[in-house]
Amino acid sequence: MNAPVCAVAKPLPEWRRFRFPQSLYKYAVALATLGFLAWSLDVLRIDVERLPGILGRMFEVLSDRYWPPHVHHVLESAYIDAVIDTFQMSYVATILGLLIAMPLAWFGSFNMTPSRRFLYPAARLIVMACRSIHEMIWIILLVAIIGFGMLPGTLAMTLFCVGFAGKLLAEAVEAIRKGPVEAVRASGANKLQVFVFAVLPQVRVAWTGIAIYTWDVVFRAATVVGFFGAGGMGHFLRESVQRVESQQVAAIVLSIVLIVFVAELLSAWIRNSISRAIG
Repeated sequence: MNAPVCAVAKPLPEWRRFRFPQSLYKYAVALATLGFLAWSLDVLRIDVERLPGILGRMFEVLSDRYWPPHVHHVLESAYIDAVIDTFQMSYVATILGLLIAMPLAWFGSFNMTPSRRFLYPAARLIVMACRSIHEMIWIILLVAIIGFGMLPGTLAMTLFCVGFAGKLLAEAVEAIRKGPVEAVRASGANKLQVFVFAVLPQVRVAWTGIAIYTWDVVFRAATVVGFFGAGGMGHFLRESVQRVESQQVAAIVLSIVLIVFVAELLSAWIRNSISRAIG
């Protein structure tokens, strides 16, 4: 006869003394947050009672004005050429932006910068300046300075890439392990050699993922830059909106959604393939 198996007793919950002040602070913060939310809705005059019927009104407007979409408009050769131009603009802007962002990430990483007094604040200032201004504002400024065309769109996307990728690349450098860095330094290597042989091997996978993700984000932004005169698919969107061709607008929006979806799948496949190859 088998011996009975003793049931494992569950550990008793840890006893903790109730701390009234700390709990009071938590409830006070939650109450203040809800109060600020209610005050913001009142100041902004947001009618919450209209929200339940917004889906019905949206469906009615879309079905009356935007359906059926004029698909033949996005199958014309001129629009397909604009799609190719958008791909090229995002690709060139991403390459140029990453080439600028990589040294800025090195200079702007607090643990690995060659000069914390000069290079670090300068690199951080450049990245912050590029990131703080929205890409559409960059496009408006550059179109006003340079004129219409693909050049201001490419430059605007490059600046956006520098600000977006520079911060992520610098954070990846700041998260590295110190052991390999100290080992390379002990061998007598200079700062550039330390970065190449101790830092880059640790961040190459992260930087690869960041580079692909940056192109994905840049391409999404590049699909509408033509709305402000920078060429690409957005140029056709602006013309259709100005002519109140709602069905053409619907076709262009659907094409942008489809192209961005394909780009998302492509970037995910490239990211996984490179990660397996590097890893």
